[in-house]
Amino acid sequence: MVHQHGDNHDIPKEHQVYRHGAWLPADHRVHTEWLRHATDHVDSHGEQALIPVLEEFKQLIEGNSRIFMYFSEMFDEIPNKAPYDKDPTGHSQIRDYKHMLQVLNHVFGRAPEWADAAAGVGMVGVPMAAIFDYAMGTPSGHAAFLDPDVNRMLKKVLNQWGEYLKTPESAEVLGDHSSGWFGEVGRSDIMEVANAPRKTSFTFEEMYKCEPSKKHYGYKSWDDFFTREVHDSARPIASPDDDSIVANACESKVYNVARNVKLREKFWIKAQPYSVKDMLANDPLAEQFAGGTIYQAFLSALSYHRWHAPVSGKIVRAFVQDGTYFSEPLFEATSQDGSIDTLGITVAQGYLTALATRAIIFIDAGNPVIGLMAFIGVGMDEVSTCEITVKEGQHVKKGDLTGMFHFGGSSHCLLFRKGVKVDGFPEIGRQENVPVRSQVAVVKS
Repeated sequence: MVHQHGDNHDIPKEHQVYRHGAWLPADHRVHTEWLRHATDHVDSHGEQALIPVLEEFKQLIEGNSRIFMYFSEMFDEIPNKAPYDKDPTGHSQIRDYKHMLQVLNHVFGRAPEWADAAAGVGMVGVPMAAIFDYAMGTPSGHAAFLDPDVNRMLKKVLNQWGEYLKTPESAEVLGDHSSGWFGEVGRSDIMEVANAPRKTSFTFEEMYKCEPSKKHYGYKSWDDFFTREVHDSARPIASPDDDSIVANACESKVYNVARNVKLREKFWIKAQPYSVKDMLANDPLAEQFAGGTIYQAFLSALSYHRWHAPVSGKIVRAFVQDGTYFSEPLFEATSQDGSIDTLGITVAQGYLTALATRAIIFIDAGNPVIGLMAFIGVGMDEVSTCEITVKEGQHVKKGDLTGMFHFGGSSHCLLFRKGVKVDGFPEIGRQENVPVRSQVAVVKS
């Protein structure tokens, strides 16, 4: 069964890496081979003029002593031992921040490609996360990717790339060739993931709104494809007239259910306890969720990326909180033998709910037994936009569109107040996604 890109062939144990959310491939050889191709291109073409936003990034690094130290040391701190020291060709892949900027300069020239994992020539997921993978797991990388100035610059960089991903040129990776998303393996894997939850056999055009007779199925850009809409018939709303049934807000895989959560916790420790006040960006409404229940689930690269209202009610507050983009907790980054984390940012999903860029929506449910609840859309890796499509004061029905993730890794949470008897959540550890708008929980009087 395909759970993420790279699962559709046999992976030797020594090369297999389980990655929550599937934003980097399960087969580490695919990751290293993709990065090798990118670095080989850069190395063979020599130093190129940086695009303006990356030149600005370079000036930030070199013009700020603190940031210069971080970006110099993070590459020096990558252990000089396997598997970090060499790639399959025998050399370090990203050597320093100047090399990093040149590789980013090359990557920003096209949208993320599909590539058949068995061919080992490419990768779907998050290119910048692959480039930063080892460096962000070092002590200096940890400090750098928490730094407010660095994150403001990364937001500019990601927004610039996001603009490119909205251009017609970016749609060229959607072709039916081997590195196109509508190639035989790409389309097959997307639909295997989409059909798995209900064991259906929908075709792409039966599942998603598109124009099959047109080039790229009618999608005008990479972003247009990534934020594609689903047919109501493929994802019906769970018990639309029963307000005791909570609908799943995102097509996602269960990560955690926590009860009696604390208003403030040390979210950076290994257990990653939820810290409600930090998750909700210190909003005054956060106090109401102390002692409540949190459900968290994550989206993969092959999933549907729009959000839908879990309950009917009134939008009380809706805003995007700027935060980090590539920060992972230091406990995941290092160990006693000096090794650093190779799993990346997606193993730290509890931590990210308090720090990452995120969309926060408070809903006053029509069902008084639920009352005020909250949705958090958590941006991970290179999310440049968490787009909220509802406005404060607006009334929504269960299943209505509330927003979407634009390209990048992502997770989401539903928060219920103390005293709300909410149960029936999907089992943690299930392999398939929980379908969007299907039943995710039941609230009892």
